[in-house]
Amino acid sequence: MKLNSLQDLKKVQKEIQAAHALAQAQEAARQALARQAEAARNLFALAVGVVKPLPDRNQARLPKVAAAPVALQRQKDEKAVLRDALSDEFDVSTLLDTDDALSFRRPGIGPDVTHKLRKGEWSIQREIDLHGLRTDEARVALAEFIRLSHRNGLRCVRVVHGKGLGSPGKTPVLKSKVHSWLVQKNQVMAFVQAKPSEGGAGALVVLLKPGG
Repeated sequence: MKLNSLQDLKKVQKEIQAAHALAQAQEAARQALARQAEAARNLFALAVGVVKPLPDRNQARLPKVAAAPVALQRQKDEKAVLRDALSDEFDVSTLLDTDDALSFRRPGIGPDVTHKLRKGEWSIQREIDLHGLRTDEARVALAEFIRLSHRNGLRCVRVVHGKGLGSPGKTPVLKSKVHSWLVQKNQVMAFVQAKPSEGGAGALVVLLKPGG
């Protein structure tokens, strides 16, 4: 464009200034709109709070259920109790030594073993007291005691059965049953009546096979 006068130059300058002002105004308006949009988004987020995506409705989500633990040791113990069931009908009299203090030694065990038991050459490592127990309770308690003692590697234990002074007729019912039960236990090698200082006629000292 050809400028013919100073007036034309001023006119062009005014038009340039107007165009520049318009561009600035448009940019300012654009920034203002952007700020308004950002403020609106923030306001929505503050109003709604933390959100989680909706689950897929086409997929079932079942809760995870842990498998129940299997009590393997308990099952083994129950089987052992059944296996160790003791009979009251077992006749032990033919297996006991006929001396003044009844004793037992399994076939193949020499008399020196019971002699050493009487002298106390094996130290007593654990004992069970069956006083006050009914016959069925005493049978189970003794079987479990012998089984666990053998499993733990114990060799010499004491079984207190009492002298029967509190029984009807002063008859030592539990004493004879304990003799019979011990003979039926494969873990028992021998037993003798305890020394007077260790229970006398009311207790037995029992020698177990090596275990563990």
